[in-house]
Amino acid sequence: MTVAPQRRIGIRSETIDLGALLKLAQVAATGGEAKHLIRDGRITVNGQVERRRGRQIRPGDLIDAAGTVLTVEREG
Repeated sequence: MTVAPQRRIGIRSETIDLGALLKLAQVAATGGEAKHLIRDGRITVNGQVERRRGRQIRPGDLIDAAGTVLTVEREG
């Protein structure tokens, strides 16, 4: 069994949209790349496939981004 790599991503605001989070976490280099990952169903939020780039992500959410698990935390 392969365990997906996990990373903690800190955000300064209460929410961040999914596309911006993918760029912040360097899962996607551009907004266009983030759009394709989301559109192709390669991103899940809390275990559910998410196809909305503007989905608001909050601290505590778990994102599986093409095989990397991101845990969102509030900074500051």
